Amino acid sequence: MNRGRRRFLSACAAAPAAALCPRGSLFAATEPGALRIQRLAWAGIRLQLPDATLFIDPLINPDAWGSALDDALIPVDDAIGDTSVLITHAHPDHFDAKAVAAALRGAGTLVYPGGTNPLPVPHGARARPSALWEPQLLGDFTATPVPAADGYGDPQVSWVVSAGGRRIFHGGDTLWHGHWWRIGRQFGPFDAAFLPINGARFGWRKPVSGQPGVLTPEQAVAAADILGARRLVPIHYGISGMDDEYLEVDDPMGRLRTAARGKSMAIYPAAPGAWVDWNV
Repeated sequence: MNRGRRRFLSACAAAPAAALCPRGSLFAATEPGALRIQRLAWAGIRLQLPDATLFIDPLINPDAWGSALDDALIPVDDAIGDTSVLITHAHPDHFDAKAVAAALRGAGTLVYPGGTNPLPVPHGARARPSALWEPQLLGDFTATPVPAADGYGDPQVSWVVSAGGRRIFHGGDTLWHGHWWRIGRQFGPFDAAFLPINGARFGWRKPVSGQPGVLTPEQAVAAADILGARRLVPIHYGISGMDDEYLEVDDPMGRLRTAARGKSMAIYPAAPGAWVDWNV
């Protein structure tokens, strides 16, 4: 265990679990050891510490969405230090085998929800299935899979990650469910919640329900509010040209800002490749 990890655990040892490492308790954003977060394409993010990197749902394969997605595909083959990849579920726009192989480069750990079987696992990488609510210790990162609901009915989790004096929530492409309150009580508040906002409806599954299979902008705001998120960083939006097969809500960013009026959270849109500024 390195000195940074020992300092982290010592500082948090006396705190109750639900208040573990609140904002500002250990590191200011500009101090050594602070967590940096970069938004990647679609639903992906990179969490960066000085000597370790963790990715969630990285995407570099243009075949996942083709021309329907305008996001720049951000390279992930430049990870620093010990590297892990978390995935929320095994759909190809969240488990991109090419991105995982590029990020891990023959080492590191692929962490995924128990009950899924993401293949192929890169040669030399460690595969770690994870049960709900069980913290995964990944060097200087602690990642806990929590309940989520998939629009297709497939197994999925969201991730709670603590590192460098910050705690973040990543929602994958979850839809609305009843676990938000428990997650918020057990882990909140969060420095940032990365939540899907496109409220997509699926036309290929018959009979068509007409109901969103992903959080709508209004539901994302409600979830972030329950979680106690200081910032809502929208992810998982920007698909066009697929007609009724996969149909986003109109103007998801505009609807998100309208829904957040009067709330204490900040809406923090970030283009793929941008880094979160904790001072905003």
